[in-house]
Amino acid sequence: MKFGGTSMAGTERIRRVANIVRAQAQNSEVGVVVSAMAGETDRLVNFCREANALYDPAEYDVVVSSGEQVTSGLLALTLQSLGCKARSWLGWQMPVKTVEAHSKARISTIDAPEMVASMEAGEIAVCPGFQGISDEGRVSTLGRGGSDTSAVAIAAAVKADRCDIYTDVDGVYTTDPRIVAKARKLKAVTYEEMLELASVGAKVLQTRSVGLAMKEGVRIQVLSSFVGDDAVPADELPGTLIVSDDEMELMVERGEMERQLVTGIAHDKNEAKVTLTRVPDKPGAVAEIFTPLAAASINVDMIIQNVGRDKGETDVTFTVPAADLARAEALLEDKREAIGFNRIIADTQVAKISVVGVGMKSHAGVASTMFSALSERGINILAITTSEIKVSVLIDEDETELAVRVLHTAYGLDAED
Repeated sequence: MKFGGTSMAGTERIRRVANIVRAQAQNSEVGVVVSAMAGETDRLVNFCREANALYDPAEYDVVVSSGEQVTSGLLALTLQSLGCKARSWLGWQMPVKTVEAHSKARISTIDAPEMVASMEAGEIAVCPGFQGISDEGRVSTLGRGGSDTSAVAIAAAVKADRCDIYTDVDGVYTTDPRIVAKARKLKAVTYEEMLELASVGAKVLQTRSVGLAMKEGVRIQVLSSFVGDDAVPADELPGTLIVSDDEMELMVERGEMERQLVTGIAHDKNEAKVTLTRVPDKPGAVAEIFTPLAAASINVDMIIQNVGRDKGETDVTFTVPAADLARAEALLEDKREAIGFNRIIADTQVAKISVVGVGMKSHAGVASTMFSALSERGINILAITTSEIKVSVLIDEDETELAVRVLHTAYGLDAED
């Protein structure tokens, strides 16, 4: 069971979480992964910056990992006050071994036999998310959103039947319910679909955690911790399951759910469009643009190269995360001579709208439905990218909500009144 920062924000909410955990522990051996209290990690990051603007990443990890240590201890204490056997297991006690850089480490192995033995003896294991231990024996952290990844990794290590991720929403919806009132909660989504939805703007789960669940075969359930004491137990599956293609097919065959052509519509306003004008139309020119961006770990998404002009020049347009725009512009300016472009035109007033569904693999016409629906409402498409189960378009930011509503209706996703 994993609980995020909003679920752990204060002693009252921690007591509510403890009650949910206690109810589950009556039927199962339970391990819990917790995030820091909402806003706590940001507070600790600010302390690091105030102490030393050029902070040592290893010491930064020592500071920011303390938020989860506090909540894991508090939850263990609260469970004990409710008559449960519980103890905390910090990242170095299992241990959760990590590799790569501090502040964005990756889990390599988890040694959990001692924790499994304590769970088999009826003890609830409470683990801080987001943290581990490096090869050098130093505390390390997994990057923002890392608690989801911790939960999936620990679930895989203890061979859990399921990993329940409790959030401030009660499942995965066909789109953002704040934009479309008729958005429907999905009973199940495949790993592939969730990966695409997470990568194109759906904020429910961290992308890395879904990829790890897919690799390790960990079944995830997304559900809300903001429930009353009389709520349906998690074992009765009130949330959204994230499962393999094979399990999804079984659910469809058993009549538990219908297979949809399109599963969901996601949107992301954190995009920036960059155009380089009058790039030489010759072999290697495009490589000169994207190699330095890749070296700086700037993720490039949509790419359009116009047909070469008579003068042997072309325009190249692509998108990057809005947060990386300034760095991307600076890198490209440094390489202006090598690339040979005329000028950079940047636009942050754009949004990416994506249609996702494994049903696309075997059905034609998904893209044309999208283009027709947007055209009928006068929404102009600035760029397009596709994968086997996704079609994404770039549009003006101020048309985001309209586009999401139009497409949700066009694909028949609206809930019935």
